[in-house]
Formats: sequence, C-alpha cells, structure tokens
Amino acid sequence: MMTSPAENPTPLETATLAGGCFWCLEAVFLRVAGVESVVSGYTGGHAPQPSYEQVCSGATGHAEAVQVRFDPGVLGYRELLEIFFAVHDPTTLNRQGADVGTQYRSAIFYHSPAQQAAAEALIRELDAERAWPSPIVTQLVPLAEFYPAEAYHQRYYERNPRQAYCQVVVAPKLAKLRQRFAERLRA
Repeated sequence: MMTSPAENPTPLETATLAGGCFWCLEAVFLRVAGVESVVSGYTGGHAPQPSYEQVCSGATGHAEAVQVRFDPGVLGYRELLEIFFAVHDPTTLNRQGADVGTQYRSAIFYHSPAQQAAAEALIRELDAERAWPSPIVTQLVPLAEFYPAEAYHQRYYERNPRQAYCQVVVAPKLAKLRQRFAERLRA
C-alpha cells in the first residue's frame, strides 16, 4: 500500500545560525519558502538563561543567533546555508558592520555530523572560488544550549520596519535576498 505525501510528511529539521544581529537573519529567513519558523536567541556561551543586556556586554560568550525550523523537502540545508552566507559577511571576526563583539560573530551551530559536513564542504567551495576577498572565518561548533531571546526581539523587523536600525541594516539584507534568491521566496 502506498502512502501519500500528506500521510508521510518530511520531518522538519533545525539549523542554528549566527551572523550579526539576530533581527537581520530572522527577517531574512521568515521570507524563505520551506521555513516553518524562526526564533531569535542566544547560544555558544557559558551563562545559563542569559538576558539581552548580558549578551550585549560580551561577558557571557553567547552569540545572537536564530533557530530556523525548515522542511528539507522544500529547502535543503545547503540552500539555507547559501542564503546565510549571502546575507552577511562571513569574513569579519566578531563583527557585522557597526556591530562589534563576540556576540555578533559568524557561526554555524550544527545539530548533526551531516550538518557539520555540509557546512565544511560549502565553506571550502566558497573559499576556493574566492566568493569574498578574504577567507571565511565562520565558526563551526556543535550546538549546545539555545536560549530564546526576550519576546520583544521576536519578529522585530515586522513590528518595527520604520525603526532606524531596521531601515539601515535589515532592509538592505532583505533587498539582497530578493535580488539573489527570488525563486526561494515565499509566494
């Protein structure tokens, strides 16, 4: 007996990514087809249940990150990483534009050996083709604990599109997404 796709759906996967301010990555991935949810939060540090203020101080070691739940039948992990690399600068250590500190580092917090291998392969390819003038410094580390950020950080761009940071920093990343990945956007 055959089952229909509705009876046997592809299980969702999770990716955890850091690339500067989480408001930017959240706004980008919420617009990508195959993404079911995006949660802004903190990971990669040593303090339990950190607050935004603690993370911003740089004292906890956490990065601002997003957890992206996606349908690999619609959006592959590699495609998700291609978008990630295109919308931030993976060649600057602990910095994205004017945002400076370890909390703004570029990092992939992998959930499995398969995710680690896919990320390593893509980084090698991008470096070999000299996609950027400098080598990629994105950290690859296993995911430990992920702490969702405070409620006011969730869907920040949608609720504050006219805020100056959103206009100057987030909006250009969304424009880049539309330009480079129009076929990957939600209908």
